[in-house]
Amino acid sequence: MLMSIQKQLNQWGSENHPFVFLIDFECLKPMCWSLKEPINNFEYNFNGFTNIVKSKKEFDEAVHLIKTPISFDCYQKKFNYVKTEIELGNSFLVNLTSSTKIETNLSLDDIVQNAHSKYICHLKDEFVSFSPETFIQINNGKIKSFPMKGTIDANIPNAKELILANPKEIAEHATIVDLIRNDLSMVSDNVRVSNYRYYEEIQTQEGLIGQVSSKIEGTLPSDYNEKIGDIIFALLPAGSISGAPKNKTKQIINKAENAERGYYTGVAGYFDGANLDSCVLIRYLQADNTYRSGGGITSQSDLFKEYQEMINKVYVPVF
Repeated sequence: MLMSIQKQLNQWGSENHPFVFLIDFECLKPMCWSLKEPINNFEYNFNGFTNIVKSKKEFDEAVHLIKTPISFDCYQKKFNYVKTEIELGNSFLVNLTSSTKIETNLSLDDIVQNAHSKYICHLKDEFVSFSPETFIQINNGKIKSFPMKGTIDANIPNAKELILANPKEIAEHATIVDLIRNDLSMVSDNVRVSNYRYYEEIQTQEGLIGQVSSKIEGTLPSDYNEKIGDIIFALLPAGSISGAPKNKTKQIINKAENAERGYYTGVAGYFDGANLDSCVLIRYLQADNTYRSGGGITSQSDLFKEYQEMINKVYVPVF
């Protein structure tokens, strides 16, 4: 399945044939669709490129969202295992995620119709993701990535200054930027960090969340469209939701989480025949009202802060 999808994307790319793709974290269930045919089971909005048909009815109720996260003790066991692996030198950074059961008056369709988000992906009867994070973009032969690493409650006084000066956040972000720079070097030349650790805010139903990202870019070979599938799969999984080094860290994640992530923290995007935009599937709600969230663990991570960050990331951008 993996090779057939990868080859299909290469073929479509060589033909300048537009398509949409959806790839799970484990690369076990990749999917793709030709944009020359109707897509019935996958709705998307990639930064304005969309097939979502807006209804005239708006969601005008107050958003009701109750969170039931995993117990602190359960999270602590995962956290302690990851910290031990880091202390042994097996990883520098591990993205640890958990599931939170929620109760809400929003359906997946309500979120698709009303979410304020840079990216929206909805695989019908399975999940909706309202991600703020770009995976890669390709424009005029340039490839760009915008790894996001570092979040804070933006309502805290001086939130921007606090997160940009936090030693743990500085080290974590530097690790991911170095990883993504190396990743892009596998598929492009002249890779450089053009904007390092810039701060943005996202509105949620509970208030503002601050986040820190960087911009990294490189120059693709002139025949990149013929290898578009190879490029996408070479960069998986996204560094910000796995860790460094990738292969060993993926093994640590698998043991710590003890469950497949599926499409959560996978990627999705579109190719219009020349250019590409894509996202990392975070801010992720499953059809069974299970919300998936997490954060990066380093040697400097604090157990209580990481547990709270995992909970804080459970939100919907409907307001």
